[in-house]
Amino acid sequence: MRAIQLGFWTTLMLAMLAASPHLQAQQDPGPRPGADAGGMLPNVSEDEEQKQLFLDGLEAFNGSEGIGDGFGPRFNLDSCGGCHQQPAVGGSSPSVNPQVALATQGGARNLVPQFISKDGPIREVRFRSDSRVHGLFVISGRNDDTGNASSCNIRQETFQDQGNIIFRIPTPVFGAGLIEQISDSAILENQNAHADVKQTLGILGKAQQDVLQDEQLDNKLGRFGWKAQHASLRIFAGEAYNVEMGITNELFETELEQAPDCQYAEVPNSPIPESGPPSDVDLFTAFMRGLHPPASHPNEPGGDESIARGAAAFARDQVGCALCHTPELAGVRLYSDLLLHNMGAQLADGITQGDAEPDQFRTAPLWGLGQRLFFLHDGRTKDLIEAIRAHRSEGSEANKVIERFDQLDADAMQDMLNFLRSL
Repeated sequence: MRAIQLGFWTTLMLAMLAASPHLQAQQDPGPRPGADAGGMLPNVSEDEEQKQLFLDGLEAFNGSEGIGDGFGPRFNLDSCGGCHQQPAVGGSSPSVNPQVALATQGGARNLVPQFISKDGPIREVRFRSDSRVHGLFVISGRNDDTGNASSCNIRQETFQDQGNIIFRIPTPVFGAGLIEQISDSAILENQNAHADVKQTLGILGKAQQDVLQDEQLDNKLGRFGWKAQHASLRIFAGEAYNVEMGITNELFETELEQAPDCQYAEVPNSPIPESGPPSDVDLFTAFMRGLHPPASHPNEPGGDESIARGAAAFARDQVGCALCHTPELAGVRLYSDLLLHNMGAQLADGITQGDAEPDQFRTAPLWGLGQRLFFLHDGRTKDLIEAIRAHRSEGSEANKVIERFDQLDADAMQDMLNFLRSL
């Protein structure tokens, strides 16, 4: 009789959970299908010269590098577009990781590290001991259309010291040209806004000032990269060309791997042309500067009303996410203050970059979040709820905000998740 009663109450409780939205667990709605990004800014598409430069930049961004181009000797991938694919060229890590196939492409003898998987995020590795990027793969044994690396015998890193390695995934560059145009003064003015509320919640934030300067721009404050380590898209492009693909260029002329038997192109591999077309770095830059920001859309089954309620909860006077993820900065709806914040022990990566300390990261812009597959700097989760709660740990400036988030009832929390996935 007791077993029958337990079965009855269990069935009743399950029915109540199914019937009551307040008792149901909230969940990440998941990425929206399609591609609501990747187009040109209107001022670019309406100017034939800028439009052609953008299209040439897109071609260069997607182009695969070869040995004869100076590719390697150590590398993570062979094209910019390979890393920035989701949901369109210029985005972030795609659903199928191209690093797995590239490991042995062209006769290369690389092993795929255990932290790289076909359905996982594209990752670069930095060592805590030196803060530098360490390429996953080498060109040894590779033979492609532009050269033969049979004389190169450098060995792939083993990455066995798990305590010394951290991961980074690609940051989307949609709307990056608009971010580049935000003045330093606008960033600092926003930093000082709502100071009383921020102080109450323990939110500090600081600007990244220790950056390489681009003589072509007035920007002095960092705004690109996980630690806001770059103020200029041109510098951002030049460094990525160097550390991700091993291509030296007019901005970064030193090979990270200088083994003499592994150099198959004159250094710098991509110099400034004396005349004619722009350099690859300038083409990458033109493409990123011309990219339209991601579009936001209602996310069914939540719908407009749920999203509106979620946006209200997100605001600074409710949960308070908007105190760092500033919805609009200098007319750009990027959902970021572009400042560095302490993110606590759980997210700390042990890497110092410029003014960014080991537990500090730039507030990630949230536009386009609705179509991202992987979250946080290392791509550790695909679940938005896990990503939000990872902001809460010892020393994090987000602790009190996450406490407020956790105090929402299930419906209000779901509204906020629907709102975030609508961006």
